[in-house]
Amino acid sequence: MLGLLLLLVATGSQATVLPESRVVNGEDAAPYSWPWQISLQYERDGTFRHTCGGTLIAPNWVMTAAHCISSTLTYEVVLGEHDMGAREGPEQRIPVPPTHIFVHPKWRSYCVACGNDIALLKLQHPAVLSAEVQVGHLPPPGTVLPDGATCYLSGWGRLSTGGPLPDRLQQALMPVVSHERCTQPDWWGALAIRTTMICAGGADKAGCNGDSGGPLNCLAGDGRWEVHGVASFVSGLGCNAPKKPTVFTRVSAFEDWIAQIMTQN
Repeated sequence: MLGLLLLLVATGSQATVLPESRVVNGEDAAPYSWPWQISLQYERDGTFRHTCGGTLIAPNWVMTAAHCISSTLTYEVVLGEHDMGAREGPEQRIPVPPTHIFVHPKWRSYCVACGNDIALLKLQHPAVLSAEVQVGHLPPPGTVLPDGATCYLSGWGRLSTGGPLPDRLQQALMPVVSHERCTQPDWWGALAIRTTMICAGGADKAGCNGDSGGPLNCLAGDGRWEVHGVASFVSGLGCNAPKKPTVFTRVSAFEDWIAQIMTQN
């Protein structure tokens, strides 16, 4: 099962959720070039299957999208993954107990455009950090990226609209689209985009270049990568719909909540 990136058709204040996601114009990532990328997997018939992406933000904590989580499923996190079609050696599979799942209290599944699409998972035991498994850096609280900032979305989504699923981790260049531009009436509009979100990508690579919950990796001034976004939703008009860039939860708007959950649990 492919990790679902929520597809929305904006109709005034309404939004229709469509249960399919597609990835367009990604490319193979260099092995372990995004070592904080994880695969969130759920159990069915004794087998764990990929459903969403996510980010390792501490040795025993993962950040993903709230809409990736179902109270009826059993989850595990796979770290050190690159090619899902092969056992390469660095993979670590760590269970996530149901009591260790923390969905943002203001998340509402019936109102994706209301925001707060973020969740934290506490792993059953800490990951072993290595060259292939590392903790992602979060940006300073409150950071808002400028228009055109360099970011990449990574994940295991489809290679093209309606095309095959890749075994190898994909990445796609997704420059930031400013809040001012993204909320213009002929873009997403102010009803769909909150200040706690980030728009990124364009007509070529807009859509769902990567799985829901996956990181938006953005280049910081000091040359390191920071995880600024959690993949949330795209337009139901199509993955290449002009003026409908991919929408992410803005991590820097939720760092107080992240710190609180991690400290108290």
